[in-house]
Amino acid sequence: MDSQTLASPGEDTTALALKILVAGGFGVGKTTLVGAVSEIRPLRTEEQLSSVGSTVDDTDGVDRKTTTTVAMDFGRITIRAGLSLYLFGTPGQDRFWFLWDELSQGALGAVVLADTRRLCDCFPAVDYFEHRRIPFVVAVNCFPGARTFAAEDVSCALDLDQGTPVVLCDARERDSGKEVLVRLVEYAGRVHTARFLDSVTPPQ
Repeated sequence: MDSQTLASPGEDTTALALKILVAGGFGVGKTTLVGAVSEIRPLRTEEQLSSVGSTVDDTDGVDRKTTTTVAMDFGRITIRAGLSLYLFGTPGQDRFWFLWDELSQGALGAVVLADTRRLCDCFPAVDYFEHRRIPFVVAVNCFPGARTFAAEDVSCALDLDQGTPVVLCDARERDSGKEVLVRLVEYAGRVHTARFLDSVTPPQ
């Protein structure tokens, strides 16, 4: 589903719907974030973790996790009148990454969720969006009991491009998740505008 303009029957105004990806490592809170902010009942494609998957799914640090996303999560949130976001949560395990190319088609940008206890797990998502020039923000999910790091420290540890936002959040809280999405829309808007202006500006 690409970003698109939707008009409701009988309404004079058009509503802009933007596609956003929510990515990150296994067990980082993607399903939780989508569920917390979605104003509709979220679509989930979760399956129970099994002993067969234990050989490939690293549950160190997320021992209490019992399910995993095998295709995607989907939700929707209205940021303000006339602007809605369609949220697509990506699966975190390596064996499901073939779905990412399909899910990323037409996306305005992405949220990369990070867990400072397993920070290396979000490197593949960061690399994926950087190489495809998809604007993203890193949202550090502050788990209870985990050590807190400043946004600048996380940015340095991930070797992010200058200007890539890092936001501290609680994926369980709607207002916190909404703030992350607002930051992403603002940042992605600036990036896409700058790219468009570069493309139409004649060389000096």
